Amino acid sequence: MMKPAVQEQECLYLEVTTQNKEPSLPLHTSIVLFLLSYCDCKAFRVFLVSARAGSGQLWRGLVPEALGATEIQPQDVPALVGGCCLPVVLGSGGRYCRAGLAVVLRHIINRTCEEDLGRRDVSALLGFKKTCLKACAEVSQWTRLCELSIPAAVEEFLRQRDDGDTKMPAAILHLERKLGEPVKVHNDDKIRRQKLQLQQEKSASSHEPSAPEDPPPQVSDGLELKAALAKLSVGEVQSPATRGPSDIRKVKTTELPPLEHVFAEGLYFTLTDVVLLPCVHSCLMSLQQRAAGRLTQLPLLCRWYIRVQEVPGVRRAAEDCGIALFTPQAPEPGPQEGALPPPLPPGESEEEEGAGKTQVSFVGGPRPTMTKLKESGIEAVFSPHPCPSWTLDWESLPAAVNPTEGKMSDARAVRKRQQLNNLVAMVTRLARPGDRVVDFCSGGGHVGIALAHTLPECQVVLIENKEESLVRAQSRSAELGLTNIGFIQANLDNFTGPFQVGVALHACGVATDMVMEHCVRAGASFVISPCCYGFIQNTVRFTFPRSKRFLDTLSYKEHMILCRFADQTAVQLPPDRRLIGKQCMGLVDLDRSWTAEAHGYSVEVMTMEPDSCSPKNNMLVGVPEGLSPA
Repeated sequence: MMKPAVQEQECLYLEVTTQNKEPSLPLHTSIVLFLLSYCDCKAFRVFLVSARAGSGQLWRGLVPEALGATEIQPQDVPALVGGCCLPVVLGSGGRYCRAGLAVVLRHIINRTCEEDLGRRDVSALLGFKKTCLKACAEVSQWTRLCELSIPAAVEEFLRQRDDGDTKMPAAILHLERKLGEPVKVHNDDKIRRQKLQLQQEKSASSHEPSAPEDPPPQVSDGLELKAALAKLSVGEVQSPATRGPSDIRKVKTTELPPLEHVFAEGLYFTLTDVVLLPCVHSCLMSLQQRAAGRLTQLPLLCRWYIRVQEVPGVRRAAEDCGIALFTPQAPEPGPQEGALPPPLPPGESEEEEGAGKTQVSFVGGPRPTMTKLKESGIEAVFSPHPCPSWTLDWESLPAAVNPTEGKMSDARAVRKRQQLNNLVAMVTRLARPGDRVVDFCSGGGHVGIALAHTLPECQVVLIENKEESLVRAQSRSAELGLTNIGFIQANLDNFTGPFQVGVALHACGVATDMVMEHCVRAGASFVISPCCYGFIQNTVRFTFPRSKRFLDTLSYKEHMILCRFADQTAVQLPPDRRLIGKQCMGLVDLDRSWTAEAHGYSVEVMTMEPDSCSPKNNMLVGVPEGLSPA
């Protein structure tokens, strides 16, 4: 049961391990500790979660003593924390969790700045418009690379046997290539014009006119570095007092010299650099000891690593965390050693998988594809709604349960209540007293709060990546005095706890497939209303079509045609076009339902009542084999 004791201070839970009785910190833990030390943050009570009791002294030298960390065993962590991948921050009330590396790191920065408004160096870590690593790893290739792929690849690399055939992690090579790409920053036009002026002045001072085919003079350690240092020292790049020479102002933007990387995301030191430093340090240290010749493949990464060490506060934080920074010493490259390996073709690196398959050229409408499916005996089938007239008693419900609490028109609020009627009705049929019901992609909590109020004997957990939405849901829950509800700000993959029913209203694109996969892994029933079919595409985790029968019948391109036209259901479209859109929705969801049925589920695709409640009115209801609605 989710009834945690009230706590006054936020608690931070970090994983620690041992290997051969030696202390070992997962890279995610090292990264969090490094940021805490860099920020000099004391806002959290820190717990080290270790499966080995009485090993607290092992971490001395790796965990900053100023944190006063306490050792704890897995069975002693609060239930809400136990259902998440570490690191996790548990809020002071014990009901709000922040889970996953990027979410936790961003929260540490925000808490540091709340306690000390003068820490502009810390607030600058979040980058332009405070968006650094804000996009979740499920939709952002860059976040996935930094938060997941690189730490995992480096840890696997460190576990490899030293057999003389050391294989460079693909994710590290991918980062090396990224550091070689031109930099794009806000208002970079001004900085690029300054760079052009410096290049011209340098060329003129040499008294050697450059031939047209000669490359421009390199000033990578000039203007870019000055801009980066200015950001670190005063919080912004200083603009020149004058507009610059007229000939420089007249140069087309496309003809300006590109900016080169100083730090991972461009010119400025950000949270991304904090994440990468412990990972890159471990990788370079291992290479230095085992295969120094391989360092010649990472010239940009080595240069970045040396530059990061010069950032004020980095050396002190590294020392607090037992990270012995060093200067990589690579031997002179041989004929082939200095060259980067050729870029991987699309789809062969984890970060780019599926990228080459998503550029689909659509020709014609969906009818040939639908005909092809029909000839193979595949047609959309919609099951009858088991309780089409069921409704919550909206007139007697507290105001905080009603979706009109938010900023929406009366007409939209009516449709939202109708949508909630459908989902709550189905969950009520599936859930039993004591069950945990998870509202995935919960947004502002319309579904989860209605369920928690309607099913007081069940525990309801809301999972959402957007902090603003989840905080709003928590506020509404507090107004209602609900005690059977918890909140997890995290990507879906960071929730690993058991549950019996999963629900999602208008899960966009592949989010529907992710929720279904989560439910199937947990053996949980599900009630899902899909949305944004046009956003469906191959990803690192999913390829389409998903079920064997569809895969045997349709190509990826043909399936994408169905997905594209499944979005053609808006009320302003002609009726015959909306009908085709509805059939395409049914076919895409039939493919999804057969995928779940291959794992022992009984799945029905039905239409919400009334069908006018949403253009995306499909509802997938799945029950594991052996279970039946209550």
